[in-house]
Amino acid sequence: MLSILKQGIVLFSLLFAPLLFAADAQKQEQAKEVIEQLEEPLYNPFVERYVLDDLKQLRTELAAQKAEIIQQIVDREHNSVDRAVRYATDTVTYFFYLIAAATSILVVVGWTSIRDIKERVHSQADEEISRLVGEYERRLHAIESKLNEKTQDIEDNREEIELTQERQSLWLRAARENNFHNKIAVYDQILKLKSDDTEALTYKADAVLELDEPQWAINLCNQALAIDPENSHAFYQLACAYTVLGMQEEAVTCLEKVLERTDTYKEDILSDPVMQPLHENEHFMLLMGEEIPS
Repeated sequence: MLSILKQGIVLFSLLFAPLLFAADAQKQEQAKEVIEQLEEPLYNPFVERYVLDDLKQLRTELAAQKAEIIQQIVDREHNSVDRAVRYATDTVTYFFYLIAAATSILVVVGWTSIRDIKERVHSQADEEISRLVGEYERRLHAIESKLNEKTQDIEDNREEIELTQERQSLWLRAARENNFHNKIAVYDQILKLKSDDTEALTYKADAVLELDEPQWAINLCNQALAIDPENSHAFYQLACAYTVLGMQEEAVTCLEKVLERTDTYKEDILSDPVMQPLHENEHFMLLMGEEIPS
């Protein structure tokens, strides 16, 4: 019975194995065709995950560094206390040896002289021990202060990492958002985390300009320039807002400030649809190096 079953299995493998291999080959060919037809890379959705993992690794390393620093400081404190106790014990022992020697030598002098010597030795021993205790207390206080500073630095770095992680997540969310109202809401959250974020202010100005709110965009650009007077993107968005309002001379002035700081905006200025009304302005044409029609 077993031999018949084995023969049936072998016969099945011989008959259907080629069909299975052909099906796998056809699936691989279809997958290859789908991959070749892709127009965008597949790795974009994993960028955020990569950044978060990187930040998590940095946070773990900082925590490990904190633990290592604390352990080193504690070990130093223990060594310092051990040295202090050993030094104090040796000092007291030497003083007792000195007292015994002095007592043996001066026993013939009289009990009064010995009592005076004893009191003097005790006084000097107390002064020396007090001096040593005070010195090591100052050292321990300095170590404690350094430990507190290191702990505060680590805590500040941890908070900064968490804040950066949250802001990075919001920027990725804003980049994926197609609704300008939602973009503005995300930029407001970024500004709530960091009120002097000039990049968030200028991108918010771009979003409100898309909603046909040029006056609001001008206000946001002025806020960004108050924080960073050399911000080229703020001048560019300000020029766009002035163009929408029909204030062409003010717009050209802002574009001059942009090109004074960088030439990378020149192509954007020429191709931006918002800037089309300026193409007939003489000052704009001179700024762009175009010929003025006679």
